[in-house]
Amino acid sequence: MATLQRKNVGTPDETRTFPHGEFKIVRHGDFAIASSRFEPGWHWSEDIKPIAGTDSCQTHHLGHLISGRIGVRMEDGTEMEFGPGDVYEIPPGHDGWVIGDEPAVGFEIMGAETFARSR
Repeated sequence: MATLQRKNVGTPDETRTFPHGEFKIVRHGDFAIASSRFEPGWHWSEDIKPIAGTDSCQTHHLGHLISGRIGVRMEDGTEMEFGPGDVYEIPPGHDGWVIGDEPAVGFEIMGAETFARSR
């Protein structure tokens, strides 16, 4: 049975740091959410690919971008840009990067458990 609970991303259950960013993960039972921060210069293929060990990001993302901008390119060449207030879904098989000089800050609602981990 579910119980009333509270956790805070300021004291996460796990923090994953990587070049140009970090992921702060909070878990409630089988559910995980992450506060994400990607600094200018962050690029999945340079900063996460060596960790993941895959040619493209294989995480299925669902999230909300609070500030900054992120570009995404799917393996088929389709590209999209996300900005403040956007709720995004990004299927597996993509690359991503920060656009501009502002950090991209948001919440990862789906994909928190598998992002920036070795496969």
